[in-house]
Amino acid sequence: MYNILICDDEKDIVSALKIYLASDDYNLYEAYDGPEALEVIEKNDIHLILLDIMMPKLDGIQVLTRMRKSYNIPVIFLTAKGEDTDKILGLNLGADDYITKPFNPVELLARVKSQLRRYMELGSGAKKSSVLKVGDIELDDSAKAAFLMGEPVSLTPKEYGILKLLMEHPGQVFSPKQIYGQVWEEHAYGAEGTVAVHIRHLREKVEANPDEPRHLKVVWGQGYKIE
Repeated sequence: MYNILICDDEKDIVSALKIYLASDDYNLYEAYDGPEALEVIEKNDIHLILLDIMMPKLDGIQVLTRMRKSYNIPVIFLTAKGEDTDKILGLNLGADDYITKPFNPVELLARVKSQLRRYMELGSGAKKSSVLKVGDIELDDSAKAAFLMGEPVSLTPKEYGILKLLMEHPGQVFSPKQIYGQVWEEHAYGAEGTVAVHIRHLREKVEANPDEPRHLKVVWGQGYKIE
């Protein structure tokens, strides 16, 4: 069964889309603004997103820009007539398709099936593994779980975010500001001390000997890496 996220600030539109898609027995998630959409994406294995452009807090363009840093999930923009500039911008930033309100249910279902087929059979949906492994450390991103030598490790969300970032780029050095910007998604004020504390806690949890780490390394004057 495929998981589809519907994100629109108009509840009537979300309800209508759920009715259209219910006939194909999809597992449907819903969100009504940008931050809600990003939270659903973070916590669930989503296969397709129907994303409104004009939304409060974070609009569809901003949501797409943020999620494309980590996810290759296909996105179909839900657009209104007269939003041609936004449609073009969205496609240039990585949206896969768009459909204009009011929706034709037959066209909507056809576009949804097309994107799911492309993603699961031809693209990264069929090939990309959610499991990362570096030495004795394993991270299952679909389950949001970490393991050391096969044993589960309890991590805070920020610790998990740092570990995921480093494990996705083994051997690459990230400065504290880069880590803070990626994980906290905030201005990197006070980043060095904050990141250092979280790295120390991570070492205590994922290193057999935190005082002589095998994997989480500091590169003096530059930052941190995993190897």
